[in-house]
Amino acid sequence: MTSAQTGRPEVSTLSYEEAREELLGVVQRLEAGGGTLEESLSLWERGEALAARCEEWLEGARERLRAAQPNTQD
Repeated sequence: MTSAQTGRPEVSTLSYEEAREELLGVVQRLEAGGGTLEESLSLWERGEALAARCEEWLEGARERLRAAQPNTQD
């Protein structure tokens, strides 16, 4: 099932804050249990994608910070 079919936005279009917020919701739903195995697997896969998106944003921020620091190696 694609994001268009589920009504959820594509992970690649989410800001860090949006991805993090949705990831927190996924974790809460998984911890609460009660869903079918298929639902749990779907949530887990979405959570993995959201976590990767957050990591992309964080790595990009790290790179920007490194680039903004003066070069101390001469």
